[in-house]
Amino acid sequence: MLAIIITIMVLEMKVPHGAELATLQPLIPVFLSYILSFIYLGIYWNNHHHMLQASRKVNGAILWANMHLLFWLSLVPFVTGWMGENSFARWPMFLYGCVLLGAAIAYYILSRLLVSHHGHESELAKAFGPDFKGQISIVFYVCGIGGSFLHPYVSAGFYILVAAIWLVPDRRIERTVASSGE
Repeated sequence: MLAIIITIMVLEMKVPHGAELATLQPLIPVFLSYILSFIYLGIYWNNHHHMLQASRKVNGAILWANMHLLFWLSLVPFVTGWMGENSFARWPMFLYGCVLLGAAIAYYILSRLLVSHHGHESELAKAFGPDFKGQISIVFYVCGIGGSFLHPYVSAGFYILVAAIWLVPDRRIERTVASSGE
């Protein structure tokens, strides 16, 4: 599903008319917004894969929570396009942050349901631990959303900060699954 979302996002980037490098200049904000969103979707893809790989069982609530996450992620191409087409203006940055916040909350709900379903003493629960990165991300998204009213680059700074936090490899799930001998 995330591969489809990424494909939709790249198809939104329109090829300029003209063969001069100057024709690419108006696409710089579009391309920068694409890069940021591509990084976000890559982070979600990797973490989602590892989380589900460490899961042994699911139920209906988990499946619906997963759909909730996919809903928010499916909005990323729209807000990415709007943000890029409008050179990081206030309202596109605000809505971009709202979608990122929605995805973060949905991911948090999914992870908590999985931990609850597997048990708080399970390997999955140990792998997630206190989830400081998830909690601080939500705080930074709220700051970014509010920052869009100060200056759109303030909100962009918070969104880039969250992406940078998650780009640092988080090997908790990998280590926990490996130590359990699976």
